[in-house]
Amino acid sequence: MSRLKFLFIEPFFGGSHRSFAEGLVAHSRHSFDLVTLPARFWKWRLRGAALHFFKKIKNIAHYDGIITSDMMSLSDFKALTGPVCPPVLVYFHENQLTYPLAPGESRDFQYGFTDLTTALAADRILFNSHTHHDAFFTHLPKFIKMMPEYRPNWAVAEIKAKSGVLYPGCSFEKENDPSGKIDLQDKTGAAPLIIWNHRWEFDKKPDDFFAAIDSLVSRKIDFRLALLGENFQVVPKAFIAARKRLGARIVCYGYEESHARYIDWLKQGAVVVSTAIQENFGIAAVEAMRYGCVPLLPQRLAYPEVLPRQFHAHSLYSDQADLEQKLGRLIKNYPQSAAPYHKLPEAMKVFAWEEMISHYDDELANLVEPEG
Repeated sequence: MSRLKFLFIEPFFGGSHRSFAEGLVAHSRHSFDLVTLPARFWKWRLRGAALHFFKKIKNIAHYDGIITSDMMSLSDFKALTGPVCPPVLVYFHENQLTYPLAPGESRDFQYGFTDLTTALAADRILFNSHTHHDAFFTHLPKFIKMMPEYRPNWAVAEIKAKSGVLYPGCSFEKENDPSGKIDLQDKTGAAPLIIWNHRWEFDKKPDDFFAAIDSLVSRKIDFRLALLGENFQVVPKAFIAARKRLGARIVCYGYEESHARYIDWLKQGAVVVSTAIQENFGIAAVEAMRYGCVPLLPQRLAYPEVLPRQFHAHSLYSDQADLEQKLGRLIKNYPQSAAPYHKLPEAMKVFAWEEMISHYDDELANLVEPEG
């Protein structure tokens, strides 16, 4: 198999974007030059990253191909680089047609048009789940229909024809068997540990999460809490208030820079909870499940797709009351309540980079030399 040379452009190098870029570069049989910008000011990245990278990147014709994310206007970049630009694969982690608005915000349709023109300019498009793919193509015709005239309805079929779905790889430990993790409740008598390892932002609905936590307090159910996950700018008020309110129950507060220590927290975890209203795959939840955490996830977004069907009844909740009931039952009866999940860590292995990388390498090779 030939080893090709790729340029990986990531304008928002943090969270799932960073995890994906580093994992692909580390595991691929191809070689990469990775160029990035910090994970902040996402709106400016969408509009301005192409200008930055156009000036920064030299000898672009030296590469066999390019991979980038949806956080850059590819049409701007290709217009600037001209015909020397090699073929480009765009990985859509999210899109601006369906992304929920923060409180007080109104939708700026220019970002949706950036997604549209980026997709048209791409040679190949990959979405991180079928849920995301389907949501994008459900909303795209509606988005185009908002134009008063001269609607590019043809764009939907053209974009869909070069689109596919490929789950992101996840970086798991190789040497340890996650199914054999230490149960700290049995070993030390410590209360079960609840894991929050999602971004500290509005679209993860932390208010709903802390309401569920408060319900445990009101029922006098003992627990500990690890608040992991990245926070890119201002700490949300919900976290600040919870820190004061919950005190010593919080055993970790803030992003864990060390990946090894982050994995250690997951191994100690009893339950991982998500209250997200935006999630196109769910790397954080998959990582926690791989290391033995029992999941409690909303019955929406990509979670039903990623979670094996046999766990849906007990791990997917329908509303806030259902979440609080299931969380209380799991924590109160832990570790016995975790027994039905003993096969879940092994099931998450399908998302390991070692399992996924051949699919990505084939995609990249086909980008440069299309089959047929």
